[in-house]
Amino acid sequence: MAALLEGEASGYDLAKAFDASVANFWAATPQQLYRELDRMAADGLVSARVVHQERRPDKRLFSVTEAGHRTLQEFTARPPRPGVIRDELLVQVQAVDVGDGAAVRKALEERMALAESKIARYERLRARLLDGRFEDDYLAGAERIGPYLTLMRGLSFERENLRWCEQSLKVLRQRAAGEQPVS
Repeated sequence: MAALLEGEASGYDLAKAFDASVANFWAATPQQLYRELDRMAADGLVSARVVHQERRPDKRLFSVTEAGHRTLQEFTARPPRPGVIRDELLVQVQAVDVGDGAAVRKALEERMALAESKIARYERLRARLLDGRFEDDYLAGAERIGPYLTLMRGLSFERENLRWCEQSLKVLRQRAAGEQPVS
């Protein structure tokens, strides 16, 4: 529902935009998005209108209803549940001493590449949002700052992932070479 605060959108549009807006903190498949839109429409939290199209299937455009805005207000007023990390790579690193060190190093390298890719994508999105303005100017005048703040959290998260992978790889490579790790 929060993704619809940007304005009316189809399920397809939301699925496309999901990677650029909330995927850094919330994962969902297109099928999950469509199911959730249908559930929220049935609950009266979003409304849907059908747009007839030539040479394409009709599409439904969703928008947040007054009841949806109240639900978002209630949601933001309550304390969030604590977050948890479930990451197979961390389990592999935890077990590297008895596992396949080369495979774990390769997985760390792949995670680094993924983090670098996400950082680049998030930086492009940040540049589009700022549109040549300084951050303070943007934050002072933007209609909505939530998307920018969550984007900055995603950037911080991926930068830390990159730093941790680099540090972990350094230690694992030194261990594999029989050297004593130096922090």
